[in-house]
Amino acid sequence: MLDFLGSAAAATADAPPFWLQILPWVGIFAIFWFLLIRPQMRQQKQHREKIAAIKKGDQIVTAGGIVGKVIKVDDNYADVEIAQGVRVKTVKATIGDIIPPGGKAAND
Repeated sequence: MLDFLGSAAAATADAPPFWLQILPWVGIFAIFWFLLIRPQMRQQKQHREKIAAIKKGDQIVTAGGIVGKVIKVDDNYADVEIAQGVRVKTVKATIGDIIPPGGKAAND
């Protein structure tokens, strides 16, 4: 019985240092950072720059899937013509993408 207690005390004395126990968690965070968080931040930055560059005449797609032509743009809103004579005011942050000029117009 004393041998068992002695071996248990010896096992706890040989525990690895604290920094070595935290090292796997640091590695997991680094993997998440480079594979998930960083690319998402880069994508959000590109989207913000694209939305800031919207100008009159651009064809856009909203996050809800509505396609239209930008009629007027201000700091927070964009007036979009979705059909002949039908205009809606959208929040610029809800604009999903800008359709390249070669794409088919929504109201032609």
